[in-house]
Amino acid sequence: MERVIFELAKLINILLAAVLGFAIGFERKLRFKEAGVKTHTIVCIGAALMMVVSKYAFEGMTADASRVAAQIVSGIGFLGAGIIMFRGQKMHGLTTAAGVWATAGVGMACGGELYIVAVGATIILIGIQCLMHSKIRLFRTKKYYSVKIHFKQEDGAGAKIKEIFEVERFNQLVIVRKEDGVYYSATLNTDKELSSAHLDAIINECPFISSIERCDDE
Repeated sequence: MERVIFELAKLINILLAAVLGFAIGFERKLRFKEAGVKTHTIVCIGAALMMVVSKYAFEGMTADASRVAAQIVSGIGFLGAGIIMFRGQKMHGLTTAAGVWATAGVGMACGGELYIVAVGATIILIGIQCLMHSKIRLFRTKKYYSVKIHFKQEDGAGAKIKEIFEVERFNQLVIVRKEDGVYYSATLNTDKELSSAHLDAIINECPFISSIERCDDE
């Protein structure tokens, strides 16, 4: 009976890990990230379970519980690597992978009965994520748009386009000669907000521009 009560008490560690993992994962789910509630909750529970087993299942033996903790850290690294991916020449999922890794640390703290550390770390993790995704200018990541423009050669046409999009040069430039003149196909990156209304206004202002294509990442 005493052993049952002991194990039920240790189950509290697992339940706390589930709650904290759920909280971290829920914040990720709200932002439609690669890993959400299920992943973070299971990672946190698994890390806590392995810590409890390593700490109490081998009492009296020569097993070193700290070695299991080290293996959890490296094992979660493989899971994080599976979350990271390249899409459109950009890396995605790096923050989520780091969050999964940190969530494993929260689970380990629960399993090690460091409850204040576990709860405090969860609050810090969620707080930092919310702060970094806030509309405070200091924490906003500047977004760049790739734009492809087709225009006819006229005096000052290229300079006018660079002025409108606030760029110094074109990344790619293709020149085609036709019967009625010379035409350019240029690609540039700009941090200007490019709504459809804004693009319409640019075309109306610049009759030498035949088309503008915004190439967003898929």
